[in-house]
Amino acid sequence: MRGAVHPWRTREGMALLTDFYELTMMAGYLSEGRAGMPVCFEYFFRSLPPHTGFAVAAGLGPFLDYLEHLRFEEDDIEYLRSLNLFEEEFLSYLLQFRPMCTVRAVPEGTLVFPNEPLVQVEGSIFETQLLESALLNMLNYQTLIATKASRVCLAADGEPVMEFGLRRAHGPDGGLSGSRAAFIGGCSSTSNVLAGKYYGIPVSGTHAHSWVMSFSNEVDAFRAFARRYPERCVLLVDTYDTIQSGVPNAIRVFLEMKEQGVPVRPAIRLDSGDLAKLSKIAYRMMREAGIENPLIVASNDLEEDLIADLKRQGAKINAWGVGTHLITSRDCPSLNGVYKLVAVGEDGHWQPRMKISSNIAKATNPGRKSLVRYYDAWDQPLGDVMYDADEPWPAEGTIHGRDYHQPHRPMVLRNAVRAEPLLQPVFDRGVRQPSPSVSVHRQHFLDDLAKLPDEYKRLRNPEIYRVMLSERIGILKDELINNPDAV
Repeated sequence: MRGAVHPWRTREGMALLTDFYELTMMAGYLSEGRAGMPVCFEYFFRSLPPHTGFAVAAGLGPFLDYLEHLRFEEDDIEYLRSLNLFEEEFLSYLLQFRPMCTVRAVPEGTLVFPNEPLVQVEGSIFETQLLESALLNMLNYQTLIATKASRVCLAADGEPVMEFGLRRAHGPDGGLSGSRAAFIGGCSSTSNVLAGKYYGIPVSGTHAHSWVMSFSNEVDAFRAFARRYPERCVLLVDTYDTIQSGVPNAIRVFLEMKEQGVPVRPAIRLDSGDLAKLSKIAYRMMREAGIENPLIVASNDLEEDLIADLKRQGAKINAWGVGTHLITSRDCPSLNGVYKLVAVGEDGHWQPRMKISSNIAKATNPGRKSLVRYYDAWDQPLGDVMYDADEPWPAEGTIHGRDYHQPHRPMVLRNAVRAEPLLQPVFDRGVRQPSPSVSVHRQHFLDDLAKLPDEYKRLRNPEIYRVMLSERIGILKDELINNPDAV
């Protein structure tokens, strides 16, 4: 079953995973004779979570699962008919609907930045309008959680981070999608068994305090667990008293197993108290008992700042279980991703469209675009440039462009030695292209992260990555801002 389709992506009724106004607009397009009008929408987010230097693209695979199986079933049509709002022509149109759009997207696991087109959807306005809500639902959440996971893993500095968030996730799908995204963002495993089944993510866990409390004494509880799972034996030592009881009893069991010739990696978990102090004492006690390489796992409302602080204090922790703060992205619970119309097909040509707002940050970048990442001689990314989709772009040298907020302002990238186009075809006129596994996405993230200079990885006040418009798009945007009637 590994790699199977997410269970919520193929069940009947997913076509109604949309906001009501999408359907009213679609019915309007049909009645006005505009349903087949070719358009292009692009998905992007406007800003990063606070103190974050990059985001991690995630959620595309589940969206493509949804898109590939998108159908209106008879019971969907009956429900819409019961609203006494839609005409039969529209309902019949929905019943015959099959996706025929073309989608280009940045691969999952790619490091991405504000205002860049991460997904580009071309097709009829009837179809592309329908996709908005589901696309935003899937990509905004998973990109947010993958980004949060990347920060937690950066703080852990190469030590394994186990995602333990299921019980605090926002519902079953939040738990499953969150586990997937956290793994893409660098977590080594999940406690969520269903995520392990569907996505092939390694599963991990220890035991609860209830296991210990169900026995007459702590040492017998440890012995029973160690006998049953000698190769995955992590003993939770804080049920009663971590230092006076838990750690000594764990050491006793580990030494007994060694005497019996049972191979075991001595491992304990701390889930309460002063984690820095307790880990140092536990480590010393285990070393004094002759245990050379103890594994000390910490949990208990961890997040990246606390992990970084524990490491600064010299905590003897070498694996981390992170749940609530990760799966909910508690410090930033939503990503401000949007899906905007950027071009309309007229007389066989694409005409750019642009939202112009009194808030300059909400003005969109006009036209269908390609997205190109430039690298320096050390294979570190210099910056990204948005080009018109039909515009040739240089592969190296000095790259000129414009600021996307102030398109009259010139910008430049110097000493580029190679260029990488980021938007790739993933759905071609109704046919889905093969999708990699989440393990491939995770490795892509790790490879991208290794190339990124350290100044963008800081947990506080990271450097701002350079994202530019091409000169062609910059000039067009500046003209449209100054002459809105031309839009």
